[in-house]
Amino acid sequence: MNLFADIRTLVLDALAQMQSEGSLPADLDFANVTVEPPRDVLHGDMATNAAMVLAKSAKMKPRDIAETLVAKLVADARIIAADVAGPGFLNMRLDPLVWLSVIPKAIEDGAEFGRSNMGDNKKVNVEYVSANPTGPLHVGHTRGAVFGDALASLLDFAGYDVTREYYINDGGAQVDVLARSVYLRYLEANGQAVQFEDGTYPGDYLIAVGQDVKAKYGDTLVDKPESEWLAELRLFSSDAMMALIRADLASIGVKMDHFYSEKSLYGTGLIEQALADLDAKGLIYEGTLEPPKGKLPDDWEPRKQTLFKSTAHGDDVDRPIKKSDGGWTYFAPDIAYHYDKIQRGFDELIDILGADHGGYVKRMKAAVSALSGGTVPLDIKLTQLVKLYKNGEPFKMSKRAGTFITLRDLVEQVGPDVTRFVMLTRKNDAPLDFDFDKVREQSKENPVFYVQYAFARINSVMNKAKEAGIDVSDTALATSGTANLAHDAELIVAKKLAEWPRLLELAAKHHEPHRIAFYLYELASDFHSLWNRGKDEPDLRFLQDDKFDVSQGKISLIRAVSVVISAGLGILGVTPMEEMR
Repeated sequence: MNLFADIRTLVLDALAQMQSEGSLPADLDFANVTVEPPRDVLHGDMATNAAMVLAKSAKMKPRDIAETLVAKLVADARIIAADVAGPGFLNMRLDPLVWLSVIPKAIEDGAEFGRSNMGDNKKVNVEYVSANPTGPLHVGHTRGAVFGDALASLLDFAGYDVTREYYINDGGAQVDVLARSVYLRYLEANGQAVQFEDGTYPGDYLIAVGQDVKAKYGDTLVDKPESEWLAELRLFSSDAMMALIRADLASIGVKMDHFYSEKSLYGTGLIEQALADLDAKGLIYEGTLEPPKGKLPDDWEPRKQTLFKSTAHGDDVDRPIKKSDGGWTYFAPDIAYHYDKIQRGFDELIDILGADHGGYVKRMKAAVSALSGGTVPLDIKLTQLVKLYKNGEPFKMSKRAGTFITLRDLVEQVGPDVTRFVMLTRKNDAPLDFDFDKVREQSKENPVFYVQYAFARINSVMNKAKEAGIDVSDTALATSGTANLAHDAELIVAKKLAEWPRLLELAAKHHEPHRIAFYLYELASDFHSLWNRGKDEPDLRFLQDDKFDVSQGKISLIRAVSVVISAGLGILGVTPMEEMR
């Protein structure tokens, strides 16, 4: 049930009727006609841009279209008033019963309320986290993990067939560094004093890995040349780190559908296949790039390279795919990985990366465009940095990771639910301040508490109603009627509930799960306002003495609120709290 979609259908039907009557040209495209909340609630309940977007192609004045459209719309019983504003915007007021009709629907649908089929079961690959397997996840990874997981859940709710994927960067030199660092911990486990040089990983998290190597190999690797242990310890160490990363992800409720190893691209011909595909399209050539803009590096020299003509697909410069020594650049396996995604039949690709990957966006979009012939869109979302604060100062926690604060440190401080919700209180590309004092406040300034408190308050009302002998089963509430919900404060809550299906589709369309967090805060605010007004206005109280039918109707409203809060928190991966502790 999407009231905004229903009224848009009404508008489109009215426009079609105007065409049949000859007051509008027949060859008009209605795709950009929208129905949405007006910018100012004083203007009405819904607004449509129909007259404004059709005026040019219809060769008519917007206001002339709008005035004819008004007459059509007010003939519908759902519309009690329609007015033309400014040059041709059209504002509508709906019968309150239309808004109230969302309450029984929300209760009947329960957790499925607002679920959409807009995705049409299209296959979407959401790749996120994808941290190097060289240590535990840090705070920056946490934001990407939460954002990616919430986005995947949102797309699933919107009717997409979603695959959550983690790309294991285990093919590069950083895994050699990991193996050497583990070897030092192995020597330490065998009683030797060791020194961690620059470029190695000194974190305490590798102590246990070194001990595990000793348990498996004893002292047989001590003093052996690197050539005898590097390959084996690469595999042993990266497997140990991926087990650690999986545990980190589990601590915040993230479970991947697929882990894809970069190593699997090498020696299998997949890189060669991907580049052959581009070559067949005339996009691979031998050439010399222009020198980089700005200060010229001392070691830069013009030389011929194997290049991908990424500028043919929107990039700023062409990109090298092979080094002068004949080895692949970092970009080559990335091309092959996305080629494989396309070959696996995904209709849409989403990559979630840290803000430091901004230079990667255009080249990867160009590669996917070229590989798919422009048929598979790639959306790359960058997550900005997270800054931790306590007592108004930057906060440094455990140093067991060596040089960074871990995801596990954060979760141990505030719990997975708070971690996830706070990470979604800002748009992904905006910096995020995580204030430990704020997230523990029991106030409106703490969005986690504010939303959870609304759910707990509603649960408390339901329990008191049961004790009073009122039937508050969903069956009873869905059929209780809404005749006693006539106050403006109650209608405000009903209108906010009606926005939920539309909000979900918009959030899914734009890949913005933070909209869910914002909406839940606003819904909680409307509920708390209604609760507080009931202290001074007895008619607004949810439990009316000796008026069980009236109480049922009022409780049905807040039960619908709890349904939506529960569904929204579920998408964000947060567990609703039955009572505040």
